[in-house]
Amino acid sequence: MPYGYHGNLIDVDLSSKSIRIRDVDPEVFRNWLGGRGLGTYLLWRELGEKWEEVDPLGPENILLILTGPLTGYYPGMKTAVVSKSPESCGVVGSVLSSEVGIELKAAGYNGIILRNVSDEPVYLLVHDDHIELRDASKYWGKKGSEFLPELTKESYDVIKDLNKRSGLPKEPAIMYIGPGGENKVRFACIMAKYVHAAGYGGYGAVMGSKKLKAIVVKGNGPLPSIADREKFRSLLNEIYQRLFSATTFRTWGTGSGGYNVGAVSSSEPIRNWQEEWHNNPEISVVNFENRTWVKRFWGDYGCPITCMKLSYVKYGKYKGAFSDAPDYELQAYVGTNLGIFEPEKIVYLSWLVDENGLDGINTGNLLGFVAELVQRGILTKEDLDGIDLEWGDADAFAKLLDKIIKREGMGDVLAEGTYRAAIKLGEKKGVDLLKYAVQVKGIGVGAHGIRSKLDYTGPIAYVVSVQGGDHTSVADLPGRSPSGELEAIFDDSAVICSFTSWIGFDNLIEFTNAITGWGITVDEWVNKIGLRILHLQRILLLLGGPDVYWDPRVHDDNPPRFYEPLPSGPYKGKAASKEEVNELKREYYDEIGYDEYGLPRPDVLDDLGIGEAKRELERIKGRLGIK
Repeated sequence: MPYGYHGNLIDVDLSSKSIRIRDVDPEVFRNWLGGRGLGTYLLWRELGEKWEEVDPLGPENILLILTGPLTGYYPGMKTAVVSKSPESCGVVGSVLSSEVGIELKAAGYNGIILRNVSDEPVYLLVHDDHIELRDASKYWGKKGSEFLPELTKESYDVIKDLNKRSGLPKEPAIMYIGPGGENKVRFACIMAKYVHAAGYGGYGAVMGSKKLKAIVVKGNGPLPSIADREKFRSLLNEIYQRLFSATTFRTWGTGSGGYNVGAVSSSEPIRNWQEEWHNNPEISVVNFENRTWVKRFWGDYGCPITCMKLSYVKYGKYKGAFSDAPDYELQAYVGTNLGIFEPEKIVYLSWLVDENGLDGINTGNLLGFVAELVQRGILTKEDLDGIDLEWGDADAFAKLLDKIIKREGMGDVLAEGTYRAAIKLGEKKGVDLLKYAVQVKGIGVGAHGIRSKLDYTGPIAYVVSVQGGDHTSVADLPGRSPSGELEAIFDDSAVICSFTSWIGFDNLIEFTNAITGWGITVDEWVNKIGLRILHLQRILLLLGGPDVYWDPRVHDDNPPRFYEPLPSGPYKGKAASKEEVNELKREYYDEIGYDEYGLPRPDVLDDLGIGEAKRELERIKGRLGIK
């Protein structure tokens, strides 16, 4: 019998409204785990032969909601979302804090496959063996706080009626999209609990393209059995004790980064990364705490860290806005990156991002890009439909954001994201605008620069990542090690939180074996399972299509901005070195199993058990003119 998983998936055809339970070979779970790994495999098996032709926002794309072998057992709760990304046209493993994962397991399933397009807005309700698509027309067009309480009550009442003999249930777990996803903004995300998001990938747009407003799950059953109960109890107790020691992180979360990453590390985006250093104490976490925090400890199921904080603007112009801390990424991207340092304004913009279901990182990345074009006289007030955009003006950025969400006027171009907007606007203006676009392979980089070399992001962190600008999946040397991207792939495939997975990789593997009984070793993960996922993601990324394609000889690189010297601060003058990047990149290629062009080697694919992917590899070579 399987341990830690059920061995099946709910397969939903939104067009025909048919629902079936699909069994998955146990070996598939051992070879790909779950989450990001399993999702990459399933996408390849179903779409690999025609990958370049599949529009991420078209009916052929499939959306996967997946658990992992550690879902429900390991401290902290995540749910994985995987699909062909509207941003990169590759595969991005995106996770969000949501109890949907554990509720799915309690209901008896490992995940959900969503395919085709519904004729009308719907939501999916899963309660044990009761699975149905329900009308969501009255929720379509509504923001998070406008409909989530109503949907929670409606679905709770349905579940309560189904549970007449077993008492009152707790409220279900819900994942949903806002207007950004409905309007297929390419950097829309899937939301949970108002402020949790699966951001990278643009999967809110995929969900919107399928006319799926929400996924509601409630399970009444137990989690799957585990292989070694005594070992599990012992390890879990040890892990909790170690995680409880993270008192600083529990107190401040990532919220202290808004000041420290800029003032200390000189690696924070400021005015579209024109600078990375500041010494402005107004953005100190103490000011957020004293002026906006209303809930200091917020944790999802089983989380001992409780790093989330809840902010609410109580007074003044932005009264009523609420968000998380905000966390560091939003502090930076809708704060310093836009020239904004006041906590209330940052909470306000974070609220607009969350309410409308957008990825705060890529939203802030885009807004900063546009503001710099205005600064340089490339875009005018008239280009922006009358908006007078200036650094630090939260109201002007809010107006532009509204146009992007609605795809009105200039907002329709900007809703395509920084990379595509740079190309389209550049063609219109007759100027190369990609030099102002701080992105890698269609995805805005996380709020961690590389120029000072004081952050965890090294010179090739984004350059060779299979998830482009994703700061949660950065590459480094040594490539074949239980760190860097192979560690991130484990977290996203086992489906656990990276903020609770720092206990040591050997301990994570030991815990996984106690749950599953698989007997995986660290070496097997590094040189087989994790590497297999990495290579298959790389192939699907380089296949791309139908509107963007990546050439490693061109696109395995940092944004041009990172090669410009830092203009201020204690590390003034420092910049990434093109020569060093190229040298490290070649070393990474050789170590990870790529050829001199950055393509997976056929012999490595054979060794990893995915020799069939050589057919996709040949298509990539043909497009690039490589023999």
